[in-house]
Amino acid sequence: MAGTGPDTSYRKPPRERGCCSINFLKYVLFIFNFIFLLGGIAVLGVAIWTITEKHHYISLLTTSTYAATSYILLMSGLIVFFAAFLGCCSVLREDRCCLLVYTFILLLVFLLEAVAGVLAYVYEEQVMDELTLTLTQTFNENYMYDPDITTAIDQMQREYHCCGALIFSEWKDSRWLKENEVNNTVPDSCCKTPSPYCGVRDHPSNVWYSGCIHQFEEELGKHLVILGAVGCGICLVQVFGMILSCCLYVKLKDVDDY
Repeated sequence: MAGTGPDTSYRKPPRERGCCSINFLKYVLFIFNFIFLLGGIAVLGVAIWTITEKHHYISLLTTSTYAATSYILLMSGLIVFFAAFLGCCSVLREDRCCLLVYTFILLLVFLLEAVAGVLAYVYEEQVMDELTLTLTQTFNENYMYDPDITTAIDQMQREYHCCGALIFSEWKDSRWLKENEVNNTVPDSCCKTPSPYCGVRDHPSNVWYSGCIHQFEEELGKHLVILGAVGCGICLVQVFGMILSCCLYVKLKDVDDY
């Protein structure tokens, strides 16, 4: 009689059951890992560029937000290399334990990049107010008394073709001139053609008259926008990776249970 014998209908094994097979998820995760690695290289490159190009100006800032943002991105970029290697190994070996660790590392990288991006955007809104309040005091009080700040100020004045925080005449009120016997009216780095003791004359033909604050704020703001875009933009990539790795983890668990 019909229906009395054993059920011989074909039943798909767990590896192939559902809308996404294990093999399909593995291929997609390999592709994701490649994109993830490229994103990590981009983050690492931006962080290194920021640290090497503008790190010497950090001493002129009163908060460590700019430096913290750069180093957080640097850390996340370094972690990506380990995470991508672990992800490939866990997918090849179909190791659920490694896959779980990989997912948590993706979450960590996501959080680091998101924090760096938010910090950069928030600080970009505040940096002009900070510079307006503190940069003149930093120039007047610390020049020639703090080696890092002195180097940063001299480099800034040469690079931006500026003199003083807001205007060249502020150097008259500086501690450097008041407490030392110098013939200069402005530092030699203010000169259009820097040379020893060229700052004796503050004539417009000899020194720059505009202050450094606006150019410094503009360039710092551009760097912060880049850091924010990289942090907030690339961190979204990790969301897809976490979803894919969780799906593969569940699939592999089904196979083990089967």
